[in-house]
Amino acid sequence: MQKFSHKGNVFKTYEGEMVLSSVRSNNNVPLASEKFFFSVTKDGVANQLMNLQGKYVTVHYKEKKGTLSWRGDSPYIVDSVKVE
Repeated sequence: MQKFSHKGNVFKTYEGEMVLSSVRSNNNVPLASEKFFFSVTKDGVANQLMNLQGKYVTVHYKEKKGTLSWRGDSPYIVDSVKVE
């Protein structure tokens, strides 16, 4: 995870930015990657993500059409996470 913050004036959501690596070298260093921007609305999931920084994780998300202020800045809403 590259960035993770608690944002919002009225509706507080967590906003994150994660690097997705599709190809890794022999030393487990990402060679080809892209950014994944996401929102988290549940405190429990946000706490898990904060505690797992620096680890390889798999996230489950729901994609919504458009964004709404109470769902966050991204159409991708992460609802669970697990360690690889």
